[in-house]
Amino acid sequence: MIFFSKLFFLAASLWGPYKDIWQTVVNAIWKRQPEAIHLLDQVLKKHKPDFISLYRNPVINASQNGIAILGGTLRCGFFWWFYIFHSVGEHQQPHFPGLTRGLVAVLLYWDGKRCIANSLRALIQSRRGKTWTLELSTELVSMTTRFTDELMEQGLTQKILTLVSHINVNNEFEKLQRERGLGSEKHRKEVSDLIKECRQSLAESLFVWTCQSPLSKDDTLILISYLEKVTVEADGLLDCVNLSLLMALLYCFDVSFLEQSTEDREDLMHQLPLLIERQYIATIHTRLQDSQPWKLPGLQATVRLAWALALRGISQLSDVTALAEFTEADEAMAELAIADDVFLFLTESVVGSENFYQEEFYIRKIHNLVTDFLALMPMKVKQLRNRADEDARMIHMSMQMGNEPPISLRRDLEHLMLLISELYRKDPFNLELALEYWCPSEPLQSSTIMGSYLGVAHQRPPQRQVVLSKFVRQMGDLLPSTIYIPYLKMLRGLASGPQCAHYCFSLLKVNGSSHAENIQGTGGSPVSWEHFFRSLMLYHEHLRKDLPSADSVQYRPLPLRGITQKEQDGLISFLQLTTTIVKWSENARLALCEHPQWTPVIVILGLLQCSIPPILKAELLENLTAFGKSPEIAASLWQSLEYAQILQTVRAPGQRQATGIEVELNEVESRCEEYPLTRAFCQLISTLVESSFPSNLGAGLRPPGFDPYLQFLRDTVFLRFRTRAYRIAAEKWEVAEVVLEVFYKLLRDYEPQLEDFADQYVELQGEEIIAHKPPGFSLMYHLLNESPMLELSLSLLEEGVKQLDTYAPFPGKTHLEKAVQYCLALLNLTLQKENLFMDLLRESHLSLIVTPLEQLLQGINPRTKKADNVVNIARYLYHGNSNPELAFESAKILCCISCNSNIQIKLVGDFTHDQSISQKLMAGFVECLDNEDAEELINPEDDLESEKKQSRIYHETKIHILNLLITSLECSPPNLALYFLGYELKKPVSTTNLQDPGVLGCPRTCLHAILNILEKGTETRTGPTAVQESPHLAELCYQVIYQLCACSDTSGPTMRYLRTSQDFLFSQLQHLPFSIKEHEISALNQMSWLMKTASIELRVTSLNRQRSHTQRLLHLLLDDMPVKPYLADGEGGMEDESRSISAFLHIDTASKVRRKILSILDSIDFSQEIPEPLQLDFFDRTQIEQVIANCEHKNARGQVICNVKYLHRVLVAEVNALPGMAAIGQRPLLMEEINTILQYVVERNKLLQCLHAKRHALESWRQLVEIILTACPQDLIQAEDRQLIIRDLLQDVHDKILDDDAAQELMPVVAGAVFTLTAHLSQSVRTEQKRPLAVPVPGHSQYFLMLDGSFTSSPGSEGISVGFASIGDSSLHIILKKLLDFILKTGGGFQRVRTHLYGSLLYYLQIAQRPDEPDTLETAKKTMWERLTAPEDAFSKLQRENMAIIESYGAALMEVVCRDACDGHEIGRMLALALLDRIVSVDKQQQWLLYLSNSGYLKVLVDSLADDDFTLQSLLTPQPPLLKALYTYESKMAFLTRVAKIQQGALELLRSGVIVRLAQCQVYDMRPETHHQGMFGMRDPPVFIPAPVERYRQILLPALQLCQVILTSSMAQHLQAAGQVLQFLISHSDTIQAILRCQDVSAGSLQELAFLTGIISKAALPGVLGEFDIDINEGTQMELQGHIGRFQRQCLGLLSRFGGSDRLHQFKLQDDNAEGDRVSKRDEIELAMQQICANVMEYCQSLMLQCAPTFQHTICLFTPSLSESTNRDGPRQDTQAPVVPYWRLPGLGIIVYLLKQNANDFFSYYDSHRQNVNKLQNVEQLPPDEIKELCQSVMPAGVDKISTAQKYVLARRRLVKLINNRAKLLSLCSYIIETCLFILWRHLEYYLLHCTPTDSQDSLLASRTSFKSRRLQDSFSSEPNLDFRNGKNRVSQHDIDQLQIEATNSFGESLQKKLLDIEGLYSKVRSRYTFIQALVRRIRGLLRVSRT
Repeated sequence: MIFFSKLFFLAASLWGPYKDIWQTVVNAIWKRQPEAIHLLDQVLKKHKPDFISLYRNPVINASQNGIAILGGTLRCGFFWWFYIFHSVGEHQQPHFPGLTRGLVAVLLYWDGKRCIANSLRALIQSRRGKTWTLELSTELVSMTTRFTDELMEQGLTQKILTLVSHINVNNEFEKLQRERGLGSEKHRKEVSDLIKECRQSLAESLFVWTCQSPLSKDDTLILISYLEKVTVEADGLLDCVNLSLLMALLYCFDVSFLEQSTEDREDLMHQLPLLIERQYIATIHTRLQDSQPWKLPGLQATVRLAWALALRGISQLSDVTALAEFTEADEAMAELAIADDVFLFLTESVVGSENFYQEEFYIRKIHNLVTDFLALMPMKVKQLRNRADEDARMIHMSMQMGNEPPISLRRDLEHLMLLISELYRKDPFNLELALEYWCPSEPLQSSTIMGSYLGVAHQRPPQRQVVLSKFVRQMGDLLPSTIYIPYLKMLRGLASGPQCAHYCFSLLKVNGSSHAENIQGTGGSPVSWEHFFRSLMLYHEHLRKDLPSADSVQYRPLPLRGITQKEQDGLISFLQLTTTIVKWSENARLALCEHPQWTPVIVILGLLQCSIPPILKAELLENLTAFGKSPEIAASLWQSLEYAQILQTVRAPGQRQATGIEVELNEVESRCEEYPLTRAFCQLISTLVESSFPSNLGAGLRPPGFDPYLQFLRDTVFLRFRTRAYRIAAEKWEVAEVVLEVFYKLLRDYEPQLEDFADQYVELQGEEIIAHKPPGFSLMYHLLNESPMLELSLSLLEEGVKQLDTYAPFPGKTHLEKAVQYCLALLNLTLQKENLFMDLLRESHLSLIVTPLEQLLQGINPRTKKADNVVNIARYLYHGNSNPELAFESAKILCCISCNSNIQIKLVGDFTHDQSISQKLMAGFVECLDNEDAEELINPEDDLESEKKQSRIYHETKIHILNLLITSLECSPPNLALYFLGYELKKPVSTTNLQDPGVLGCPRTCLHAILNILEKGTETRTGPTAVQESPHLAELCYQVIYQLCACSDTSGPTMRYLRTSQDFLFSQLQHLPFSIKEHEISALNQMSWLMKTASIELRVTSLNRQRSHTQRLLHLLLDDMPVKPYLADGEGGMEDESRSISAFLHIDTASKVRRKILSILDSIDFSQEIPEPLQLDFFDRTQIEQVIANCEHKNARGQVICNVKYLHRVLVAEVNALPGMAAIGQRPLLMEEINTILQYVVERNKLLQCLHAKRHALESWRQLVEIILTACPQDLIQAEDRQLIIRDLLQDVHDKILDDDAAQELMPVVAGAVFTLTAHLSQSVRTEQKRPLAVPVPGHSQYFLMLDGSFTSSPGSEGISVGFASIGDSSLHIILKKLLDFILKTGGGFQRVRTHLYGSLLYYLQIAQRPDEPDTLETAKKTMWERLTAPEDAFSKLQRENMAIIESYGAALMEVVCRDACDGHEIGRMLALALLDRIVSVDKQQQWLLYLSNSGYLKVLVDSLADDDFTLQSLLTPQPPLLKALYTYESKMAFLTRVAKIQQGALELLRSGVIVRLAQCQVYDMRPETHHQGMFGMRDPPVFIPAPVERYRQILLPALQLCQVILTSSMAQHLQAAGQVLQFLISHSDTIQAILRCQDVSAGSLQELAFLTGIISKAALPGVLGEFDIDINEGTQMELQGHIGRFQRQCLGLLSRFGGSDRLHQFKLQDDNAEGDRVSKRDEIELAMQQICANVMEYCQSLMLQCAPTFQHTICLFTPSLSESTNRDGPRQDTQAPVVPYWRLPGLGIIVYLLKQNANDFFSYYDSHRQNVNKLQNVEQLPPDEIKELCQSVMPAGVDKISTAQKYVLARRRLVKLINNRAKLLSLCSYIIETCLFILWRHLEYYLLHCTPTDSQDSLLASRTSFKSRRLQDSFSSEPNLDFRNGKNRVSQHDIDQLQIEATNSFGESLQKKLLDIEGLYSKVRSRYTFIQALVRRIRGLLRVSRT
């Protein structure tokens, strides 16, 4: 067991480190990461043995088991190593789905070797040397040069060559086959590719070495020995490994670099053994001269030629006389090489090799070899020419004599020409090396003819160029026929490239000139345009005569009478040369076309109509294709093509036989089974549709349009391509590729237009016919139907994926892949355009039926009888590594069709139906996401190297896959995203248990791949690699993670997995902020998604009470100390738990760091550069702005941006439509201006996207801050730290937004954040104030909350400067100033922003507000003087300072707030009013009130009540529209009430007629009926929108309250105020009566009564009528008196309801209905009832005092009957006593009852008050049940979920409320008792002392005198229903006696004691006067006095 574990660790230590070595090398050398250099140094030191041993497996000694395994070289130790890797394979298995551990081990084994080989190659490539430089740092280059030198000293060459010899795919496969180490085709392909790559990299290591530094003599000999034994492949080519080694040897002999005059030339010369080691040259020379024939003579010849040229090169250097014996042998050596057909070998085996053109330095080497031969050995070249001339003569003679030409003829010059042709024909790196063969008469534009490497402009000496150019020209002079075709081919090679083509064109032009004719003789040079085109014309004229008639029965090419085979070959060669020149040079194209004599296009079209072989026709068509590249030529070429009827589009009347290319295809090519003509025709059409597209093609002869061509391509070529026979199998796919390319281009350039959907009529030969639709329309129609075209395309896709699944090479593979790519691209384009197409089709009246492509793709596949089309498309992702373009197109299609959730469900079914396919699809997606070659290019250029293009495609594929996941996650489950991310599909998604790949059989899913992308680099200092290198990809990855966490179904499993297996969030967040200037938008979005995810995590962990997780993240975000490294598993210990966020707060501040939450904010740049406005010369700017606006659309992220492509199309169309020649002349300027416009729009789009990203980031930041402050447990952040954090956040966020450059678009988000932060600051400070500081901290205020809630300094704190809260006053002042600055910065606009700021300001001002303090009845013990002289407390100080700051802003601030209060958005108005309310309440100077009055804003507010009236009336309907108006009204009334509380304010309000306005409002008269069953209990379930009655009360109560406050405040104008209020009461008297009569006992109706009685008690009094403004006539006066009388009667009537036993009934009623959370309602009702009683008693007292100045003239409100009192004291207490009708005066009994009742209540309230005060002082000691009960009355639901600390807070809040409620009740009881006693005393005094009974003598006189003199009394008694006279007149002596007895009984000792106790307990404390005692004494005295 131990042995196997050792094996495993050993294996892990092999493959993993090799991977790491390669990654480090890539980072240091290719990615140029500075920090990687140091790491590379360490890695190289550590792994040097691996490089030295190179593939030699280490030794394992397992002595425990007695087994010694000696791993030898690769051969002997392989199977042991295979076994070891088997164990690693188990761990890596999830990365390779479908493979067993053993098969994975094989892959890893070879992958490790590949990494070592690639690393070796890269290290050698970075060396300092003679051929190139990678421009790396000197340090790195020195390191790698030193390291590789050491390796070379250890025999690297020998090792590499040995390995290359021994490693062989076939041998390795045999071994693996024996041990069952090979799996599926894919596995075999991967293993084979890895083995090949290992060999190739090793060989290339040697090649790059020799490029940079030569090999030593011994190593060179070893290499030669190796090459001696090399053979070619079956196809005659050198394989890529041997090609590399040959090139390595050729670079060993390279001296060409000495011609460059670089700085280090001297150093390099001294390193070159060729120059400094005589022994080296001697040995090599001997070896090459005398050696036996090699296995490949051509290879030997190549090496000999290179050596000969090296010797010749050396001989031309100055100081090499010592080497003369060798250098003089160069000719002989070259001769040996030529004799072995060196040029033929180079052409066929070297240049023909598939790898040759993939390496720039191979091409350069062979180029140097050829040019050196031509330049350095001119005599040899001349000899070759002479030999060729001689051979030509001999051939000529043999032919004349009719003999066979001699066999021994050599063709060396021909081979040389063909080598030059092949070498330069392709130029993948755009080197244009062939330019060296052209010596221009005019100077070249470019100074760097040769391109540049080594950083210098590499220019050959002119002499060399002259020689080469002379060679080209002289070879063409007097050209023998045998080398005519090779010469043309050579020219074709040398004409490849824009400049080369131009020079070749000039050469052919010059050759045909008169000067050349004189040299050549009369015929002119055969290599000239003149000769060629004249020949073509002659052939045309000759063949035209042989054209078959149209009526001939059979159409077949006639035997050639004009062109022999040899002529045909010559023509084809010249045509190919022309094609090359015309393709590369636009000038040549136009010059040839416009030549009046040659007219190539016409001649070629003419020849195409003649009877010539298809191969020649194909060449002619290819020539036309090259001409068609110019739009100018293409336009006329279309017409010529149509005219020539190459494709027959018009059939002449009476013509029986079809002609043209269709017949050629069906009759000729199909018979030959070769299709060059068809391919060439498709190629021509493909080029022409790209250059120019005529809409009216064929007009006048047929319905105009492209249709006949499209029909031919679709129906004849494409639909039948599979059924034709092919001699060359690959040609089948070539035909498919080229025709699909045409379809792709047509559809790509088609934009559906409205006019396409209406039939266009044209006139043809006098009749109207329908014109053809655009080809794009036709293609769309065919692809949106189940057409044969769509079916064939889908079938092609199916066949393609089947072929790729074989992983075997087959003929035409690249063409098949290209065809499949075009098919996928067609589907893609259709999906992109189908919506617009179908919308336009719906609008039109065309009777066409189309189906969306996504639905067609769901159809049944006729071959498999399954709906597997989409599956086939998706399977291409499985080939993402080998065919990136196909995977890219496939991902794009899937992304497009995934938007529909119905399709999603279907796709999930299709994808998971077959287990093996399902595995493959998952593996394909994961493989694409895992691809390491992907690279995001920030500014992609079009002309990228193929490697870069490929990495970009890999990257784009990833992007599409992530977009697919993002789109799918928005659909309901099951969806594709859940499948690819590894969630449950058959069970509920939330039950998924995510695991690491391989655990419990869990496959590697896209989620693992995404996490892997984000994880890379998190352990380094720089952070996640993806963020730096592929920002857009990283952004989408973070978005997917966020969506998974945010979705309720996936959130649980995802967050659990991220938390436990990955520690994802912590490792990511610690690298925030990502600030990368180049891609700011992506960086901001990445941070946004990450912060949003973090917010969810904090919320979830807080809810689940996972404290350690929450705390760890909070530390990371909030600490201002350097973060300590956390434990690996993220679980802190106990001490970690208790540590506060800033435990180090008092350590030296120098060690502090910036809080991460602040750094993130810092990284968001609030400023935004705005593009310069457009400056246009031609276009009108306003119209352009309009066009830009029309081109705007919403992108995937919901941002409105301009579609640049569409805008470009619109502008170009506009330019094209301009008439006249002037427009053509100005076209370049117009196009330039269009470019300017587009540039501007791109900038503007970027600006919009940038602002959107900043907004998004700020929103997320704000969300994170809010969650930290709101959702996380409060105790994790100490109160003091919380305040400091909020302070820092507030100050920073303000500083950023108040900056002058800050973008206004960010204001709303910032204002929202400020609001939240201020709210929490306020809450935090207020919480702190309520808690005494445990430890005195110097410099901080020390306040203790006393029993009475006031703050007093703790003992000994007098000397300390008093501050407020932990953060101190100055910080608070700074915050206030910034808030006010922000408000002013918003100016006139941004009212919504100010809404947030007003809220913030209100929260801020709340800090200085005293907290709710329990009224413990202790305060009153202080004397008034004590209170006046008490020092200013912290609250008052802060309030005063706040006010000073606010006032310093002056009228500017007042203006803004007042304007917002009067106008604008409802919420804004409400908050502005609330703010005014707050400021006015603390503004001691009354500056704001003054401003409000003087500037007229107060008047505006008052007048607006009239407008509110109409809106409020609509709110009383059963279904109100919106309640906004109600809330605004309430705010307005609250503010007016606040103003009214100030005496000056009340005066201003009276002046502005507020009560008059209220009197005019009709809404108060619209009182809805109340329903008695919904009384106190409110049996209907509560809803958000209150019932009409409730809404009515919300309208009425503020008005009543305002009246009451005005009555209280207006001292000086009290009568005026009372008069206006009385007017208000009278104008709404019906409502008032209804309220007074209402029997409802709900809290609301009682509040109405309480307010109303309060107003009536102050307004409906004697003397008020005199204040009425109107002249009161008798009638009006009576009416008014009637109203007042009615109010008085009803008020007195209320006593019997609320003072008598009725009150018990009310309470009984409410007890029956009370439910759990109604406790507080009961308190309210109790308070309201007491208030009503108090108000009525006050009213009685006022009436008595004002109407009766003396005791004799008392106005009696109560009859002298105490029966009610006694009755109620008796046994019938339960039964309801009869209520005194309101028209009868109530008896004094009710007063006595009220007195007793209140005396009893007082003691119960007092006890309750005292208990609650005790409870408040000892909340922590209360039993849990009681705490819970207290909390439930504040928070009915969810009490169990909150922490104990929060429960205590709630309990305290409830107790304070209870205490204050009881204190209020005590106050009311005391008042009622005092008033009752007063009234009782006055009545008793009157009845017992002054009243004359009715049965007495002077009763009549008494009654007269008492009433006559009082006019006002009459006014009271004028209403017959309340007749005081009757009441008093009916008093008999018996009544008085009875009264005295009953009063004595009722007012007994016990009651008196109670009253005196109350005074002792309560009243005495409130004032010094003993009022109760005095009254009790008087009443007692009255009752003692016996009447005389």
